[in-house]
Amino acid sequence: MDINNKFEYKRLLKHQYQPLRKIRVVTNGFWFILRYDFSVTYKLIISVLVLGLTLYFNQYTHSIIILLATGYMLSMEIMNTCVELLCDFQTKKFDPKIKIIKDVAAVSAGVSIIVWLVVIIYDLIDVVEIVLNNRLFS
Repeated sequence: MDINNKFEYKRLLKHQYQPLRKIRVVTNGFWFILRYDFSVTYKLIISVLVLGLTLYFNQYTHSIIILLATGYMLSMEIMNTCVELLCDFQTKKFDPKIKIIKDVAAVSAGVSIIVWLVVIIYDLIDVVEIVLNNRLFS
């Protein structure tokens, strides 16, 4: 479907919203990322583990912050992967302009990883303190 024709009135009448199809598309993309982008997979596993610990110790505010930081980090990592895939699709040869595009996209992922790391480390320290306090006073 041509992008210019997507918004024509006749096409809008024929096009119906299909939420199940959209869920399937999102799920397929998510599984692709988990299988082929290890940097996303291991960060997601770390987040789930720390999230589980914070929920176990009833640290609900920390859990919400972990969810937000993880969502932010995953979004930026996935966008970085998309930019890299598009650049690789465009040309397989070395191009200094594409290198700059990939480097700039990597900055967004890098910033999100720093934010995510700060949140994860802070929450891990908090959970360790809770565990140590429970052992000392029980």
